[in-house]
Amino acid sequence: MDEALIQEQERQLQKTGRYYKHVFWLCVPLLCMACYFYGARPLLLCGIALLTGNLCDRLVALLRHRVYTNRDFSNESFSLIIALLMPATVDIYVLVVAVLAGVLIGKEVFGGYGSYPFNPAAVGYAVAAVSWPEQVVRYPQPYTPLPLWNASAVPVSSTIEDTLRSGGILNLNALAVVLGEFAAPMGTGAALVILACGLVLWTQKDVHIGASASFLITCGLIAFFFPRQVGLADSTLFSSLLPRLQGIRDELHTGAVLFCAVFLLNEPYTCAHHRLGRILYGALVGAATMGFRYFGVYETGVCFALLAVNSVSALIDRTEERLYRLLHRLPSERKEAAE
Repeated sequence: MDEALIQEQERQLQKTGRYYKHVFWLCVPLLCMACYFYGARPLLLCGIALLTGNLCDRLVALLRHRVYTNRDFSNESFSLIIALLMPATVDIYVLVVAVLAGVLIGKEVFGGYGSYPFNPAAVGYAVAAVSWPEQVVRYPQPYTPLPLWNASAVPVSSTIEDTLRSGGILNLNALAVVLGEFAAPMGTGAALVILACGLVLWTQKDVHIGASASFLITCGLIAFFFPRQVGLADSTLFSSLLPRLQGIRDELHTGAVLFCAVFLLNEPYTCAHHRLGRILYGALVGAATMGFRYFGVYETGVCFALLAVNSVSALIDRTEERLYRLLHRLPSERKEAAE
C-alpha cells in the first residue's frame, strides 16, 4: 500500500477517530433496549456484526501490507449501526452480507479510512434491503419471544408503514412512541435513548447541530404541510392542527429518522464540512427522505436518501467555498478601486 496514503489515514484517524469510538459505545444503550424488547437475539446479531467488521479490517490490513490498529473503531461502528437498523428476526447470513457490503464496498473499495464518498452503514443497509426486502423491512412486535438462532417462524409485519402509507394515524400513546414499543428496526425505536445519545455526541463536539436540525425541521415541515393522513391535506391548518402535529410525531419517530439524525447524518467524511453547507445538506436529506417515504417502497428510505445526497455533498462544499471567496473578494476590489 502506498506509504503516503497510510500516513494520511493515520492523520485522519487522529483527527476523527474519537467520533467512531463514541458512536460505537453509544450504540450499546440502544442494544440494551433491543435486548429488553426481544431477548438475547439482538446481542447475538450485534456480536456477529462486530466480529465480521473486525475481521474485514484485519483482512484488509493484511492485504494492503499495513499494521492493524485497534484504535480504529470505524468498521465496528458501521457494523453496529447496520445491525441496529435490522429487525431482530433477520437471518444471520443477511446481516453478514450487509456488513461485508458496507465495510468492503462502501469503505475499502474507495481507499479505506476517510476516502469514501458514501456512508458505509447506509450502503450495507441498502444492499440488504434491496436484496432481501422480506427479511429487512418486516419487523416483530416488541416483547415477542425470539429463538436465538433461527427466527424465521416468528410473525413479522410492516404495520407502521402500511398504516402511514394508507393514510392512517398510528394508534400509539406517547410513552409507547418515545420508548419504542412498536414494530421497528431493533435499535431505532427508543426515541428517548437516541436523543440522549445525540446530546452526548453534541457535547463531545462529534455532531453538528446544523445538519441534524435542518434535517428534522425539513421532515417535520413536509409532514405538517403535506400530510399523508386521509383528509388532512384538504383541510385548513387550524381545523386540523392537532392531527397534523400527530403526523409529525409519527413521521419523525418511525422509519429510523431520529436514528439517522444522530448516528448517520454527521459522519465526518460524507457530511458537508461548512456551516451553511451542513444546513443545506441536512435539508436535502430531509426532503429526499420524505420523498422516499411517501413514494418509495422502503420504510427506512432515509438510508437511500442519505446515499443520494452523499453524491453531492462535495459539490455543496465547493460551491460554498466559491461563494465565500466571491463575497469576500468583491468588497476588497471595491476598496482597492476607491483608493
